[in-house]
Amino acid sequence: MIATLTGRLTRKAVDYLIVDVAGVGYQVFVPLSTFYSIPESGGEVSLHVHTHVREDALTLFGFLTLPEKDMFLLLMSVSGIGPKLALAVLSSLSVVDLSHAIQSSDDTTLCSIPGVGKKTAARMLLELKDKIALLETPVVRDRTATGSGDIDDVVSALVNLGYKKPLAEDAVKKVLNNRPSMTVETLIKESLQALLKR
Repeated sequence: MIATLTGRLTRKAVDYLIVDVAGVGYQVFVPLSTFYSIPESGGEVSLHVHTHVREDALTLFGFLTLPEKDMFLLLMSVSGIGPKLALAVLSSLSVVDLSHAIQSSDDTTLCSIPGVGKKTAARMLLELKDKIALLETPVVRDRTATGSGDIDDVVSALVNLGYKKPLAEDAVKKVLNNRPSMTVETLIKESLQALLKR
């Protein structure tokens, strides 16, 4: 069972990474919180990893911080939540925001996450409220969104979370109209907030 990976980042996509460890490239699926906190391709990265084993596949899920991984495993313990939805939840809300939502029984915030309906939100509140504790948030790396490639990455990240591309593009455009200069990380967060308010 793979628990950690440290190696050279050879590919950085919005939903997965390729990490080269001693000549072997591992595909690791990551939430947005990890995506925008790690170096660009070519740099070294160290991830906490959950190895998800099924009869037909072995999939790696990576996290920059232990609180993210712990929260991912907690979410996976909820009936009806698989790894893909757990990753979407962590991409939509930080560990601390998710903890607050669950501890305060804020089902409105939980239902605003793509893929989480009222029944799933109710199960999350019922099954996690007694287990969950506040965890530290990962450090966000600063990078300014200046080029169209950065904006395309943000739109692609939102689409991967379950939003329709026109809605994602509209949200990004509105955020940039209000604040033309901001980091990629901030643009993702504010675009998500705009979509959650719709």
